[in-house]
Amino acid sequence: MTLLRAANVQLSFGSRTVFQDLTFTIEEGERVGLVGVNGSGKSSLMKILAGAARADTGELQLRRGARVTYLPQEPEFPEGATVASELSVSQGPLKEALTAHAELAKRMESAPADEQEKLMAQFSALSDRIEQMGGWDTEHHAKTLLDRLGVKDWDRPVAQLSGGLRKRVAIARALLTRPDLLLLDEPTNHLDADTVDWLEEELDKLPGALLLVTHDRYFLDGLVDRIVEIQPGAGVTSYPGNYQAYVEQKLVAQENAALAQHKRERWIAQEVAWLRKGPEARRTKSKARIERAQKLMAEKGFERPKVAELRVAAAPRLGHTVIEAEGVNKAFGDRKVLDGVNFRLQRGERVGLVGPNGVGKTTFLRVLLGEVEPDGGKLVIGKNTKVAYYDQSRAQLDLEATVYEAASQGEDWVELGDQKIALRDYLDDLLFPVPMQRMKVKALSGGERNRLLLARLFLEGANVLVLDEPTNDLDIVTLNILERLLLDFGGSTLLVTHDRYFLDKVATSILTFEGEGRVTRYEGNYAMYRRLKEQADAKATAPAAPKPGPKQDEPAPTPAKAARKPGKLSYKDQRELDGMEATIEAAESRKAGLEAQLADPAVYSNGPKVAEVQKELDAAVAEVDRLYTRWQELQDLAAASA
Repeated sequence: MTLLRAANVQLSFGSRTVFQDLTFTIEEGERVGLVGVNGSGKSSLMKILAGAARADTGELQLRRGARVTYLPQEPEFPEGATVASELSVSQGPLKEALTAHAELAKRMESAPADEQEKLMAQFSALSDRIEQMGGWDTEHHAKTLLDRLGVKDWDRPVAQLSGGLRKRVAIARALLTRPDLLLLDEPTNHLDADTVDWLEEELDKLPGALLLVTHDRYFLDGLVDRIVEIQPGAGVTSYPGNYQAYVEQKLVAQENAALAQHKRERWIAQEVAWLRKGPEARRTKSKARIERAQKLMAEKGFERPKVAELRVAAAPRLGHTVIEAEGVNKAFGDRKVLDGVNFRLQRGERVGLVGPNGVGKTTFLRVLLGEVEPDGGKLVIGKNTKVAYYDQSRAQLDLEATVYEAASQGEDWVELGDQKIALRDYLDDLLFPVPMQRMKVKALSGGERNRLLLARLFLEGANVLVLDEPTNDLDIVTLNILERLLLDFGGSTLLVTHDRYFLDKVATSILTFEGEGRVTRYEGNYAMYRRLKEQADAKATAPAAPKPGPKQDEPAPTPAKAARKPGKLSYKDQRELDGMEATIEAAESRKAGLEAQLADPAVYSNGPKVAEVQKELDAAVAEVDRLYTRWQELQDLAAASA
């Protein structure tokens, strides 16, 4: 049954048409992912569907009695709100149902027999409704949600919470309403990867329908059964299946459209050649055919979507030493953030930093950059190291400046390699056309501000990129471009992000912050880190196997005759371990090269080539995984024989 229908919806801001003739439906219980480039109107559409904004034209139909809950990117709370009061508000409909249930139970005690059947039916329906809205023990459920989201203070004013904690309270509030339709706009922003995993499981349990805007591709893969893509300035296209299915279907659709466009252009060229021959040629053709040719030439043909062309300015070559930390300590009062941390960043490495919010990832970056003084330890910055720092708060952007002023920093030209390009043209390549360049930064969407700041940082000519949550608010297309840029970047990268897909594509190692100042490094991408950590946790919790004693009728072997201990490295194993680093580096290099090919628009537009490269990439990923597993086995053997 249709839950919501939007028909011929149109929205404009001044002369700019955000979308027009937008028509789509959401069925009961359906899980829909809403995607599109930054500025295509995803958040605006969510507000319209939630009743928080009005479209210029169009019609919205919501099933009678259906309840809708909307979680915006930046949640709002009333003045004086506390954590407890906000969750109490979310339970309003449930509390009303509980009150009605109690009153109905009281009525049934004294109702005449001829009314009992009718009242029992109402009682049963109300009981089912209460179960659907979360059951009877609402306060316990609310506190469980908050605890899992890392919000501990039940009576604390919301105004005193950080932006990340405010978002978590809003998520708990939205989950507790258990609506018929839940609208979520970038719910994973400010959440660590483990919490994102948990949120995915919670949303999967909800009985209602879901419309979701997120750049987290694993999140989309695990939750949605349909993708709706907003076309800038136009309507929407619907693709059945999850994100991976959407990518494959869109690739086929673009290939078919490109082929049709090629045939159309050839036909137009033939018709134009005939028409140019003069009156004699036109007399040989019917008037209808001439009109058909003119109409076809007037139509807009297929054009591949324009994407932001992020580029990096030339940078000095890194030396042998990039950034090194030895025995670094940092505490805030009694809270220990860094405890004897050792870290070395080498040329070409891309290190992902993961861990719960507030555990010290940003502090560690600021210590490395010299913005925060450590309590102890030693820091070394290479003499050729030049750092560009992306702050997750985007404080470097002046919201009152124009887009052009924010990007220019006093220069009207940018140097990219051996090219000198007008800043106006560079911004246009980044999907900031001249009219947008005159807009103030505060008028941009979160993703557009993100893209602007990244573009400005990449012009600094740095050879070390320190990026703190750069993936927040970026659309999926721009994320793919950023991935390719980092894979091609010749310097080193330190990266904080909760985007598991991004870390799997980009990271060469993972630095995990485990609390109490503990920091552990794992080689490989995010998936490899999870695998190695699970193995380590399993080994740590497994009971020690009892050592078998000598049999009663056999003497124990003397040390001189004892066989080589299991777990001791043989000569062959040692040689394999010595060469493992180079082997892994070669395998990672091949994997990165294939990923870069797959991200190249020229390859991406060639269906057969994509399939071939994807097959090679799958094999390369499997080989890298095998090598890391073998490397861990050899390391364990080496430790055992030490």
